[in-house]
Amino acid sequence: MKITVSAIGKLKESYLKDAENHFKTLISKKCTFEINEIPDEPIPDNPSPAVETKIKEKEGSALLKKIKPHQYVIALAIDGKTANSGKFRQTITDCVNNNKDDIVYIIGGSLGLSEEVLKRADCRLSFSPMTFPHQLMRIMLMEQLSRSI
Repeated sequence: MKITVSAIGKLKESYLKDAENHFKTLISKKCTFEINEIPDEPIPDNPSPAVETKIKEKEGSALLKKIKPHQYVIALAIDGKTANSGKFRQTITDCVNNNKDDIVYIIGGSLGLSEEVLKRADCRLSFSPMTFPHQLMRIMLMEQLSRSI
């Protein structure tokens, strides 16, 4: 099994990098694991909806270039289905049992994901109706992966 996390932005704080390294080590013992970091686009102060859409499209295009046609894509999106840890684990098991053992989790930037990325996703997953910083979301996802595979 291979799991990839494709995320907009880099981790900047050392405590987040430490957490990422910790979970990466745990996950890598159980499967092939990689992280694709896509540079985030600068966001001007008080951007118009059109500017926000353009930024999401540019980030989305960069994300989509990293996805291969055979990969099973799970987009982290606030409007996605929620799951407890057991259901999260079951989703991974179901993917493997259905020969979808190359899974990509996508985390958008500060503005979220483009429509193109959401259309490409095989499913949408929400960790909560609350909004979390995308850098912290990466750590939360990796923590769940470390206990689910």
